Amino acid sequence: MVFGAILAGGSGTRMHISNMPKQFLPLDNKPIIIHTLEKMLMCSKIDVIYIGVNPAWLGYMSDLLEKYDLDIDDKIILVQGGKNRNDTIFNIINDIEKNFGEDEDNIIVTHDAVRPFVTLRILNENIENAITYGACDTVIPAVDTIVMSKDAEQIDNIPDRAMMYQGQTPQTFKIGLLKSLYKQLKPSEKNILTDACKICVMKGAPVKLVRGNSSNIKITTISDYNIAQVIVGGKIVELEENDK
Repeated sequence: MVFGAILAGGSGTRMHISNMPKQFLPLDNKPIIIHTLEKMLMCSKIDVIYIGVNPAWLGYMSDLLEKYDLDIDDKIILVQGGKNRNDTIFNIINDIEKNFGEDEDNIIVTHDAVRPFVTLRILNENIENAITYGACDTVIPAVDTIVMSKDAEQIDNIPDRAMMYQGQTPQTFKIGLLKSLYKQLKPSEKNILTDACKICVMKGAPVKLVRGNSSNIKITTISDYNIAQVIVGGKIVELEENDK
């Protein structure tokens, strides 16, 4: 089986919005996360879609599914998000195995709740490549020169841009492979994880690259949010930043 996993456990602190996590902010006429969910629902290869949600917002997310007529029996399942993205992924995997049984060839398509412009082509290619290779990551070539600095004061290195890529999501895996590699990590290694593909990289497992799209942006800052509003043709909403 193929399981979608929308990661919505965050609180949106980097956008400095005080009233709600950024995935619930309106984008044109509906919340960002509903746009994202609708894109996943368009993919016929995905059997079940999980949404990992901050525990304090589970009720709100459930109400959104009802409001937008997306409370589809057996198709969409809500689970509690964890303290970080990988905890959320494994909360979802635990629920998958509880409800659908363990099968190492099951596929999980992990995707940021705040990337509402993912395409059907990207989703399909993720699934196809995960089936063939076990793990894949969505990337786009780096456009700008990448500058490395250890102290944020001076340049330490300028790597060859031809070898540089910007990571996006989805990141897609055979569940059996991801679990096996994660169990091999030391606690110190788990503490430095920034995304699920790093689990594979740290243990030397190959990760196939899938071509992303420059419009598949992650809405992290207010500038991102305004760009997203332009993409959907909606009105730019003025948001107030906290003083923090």
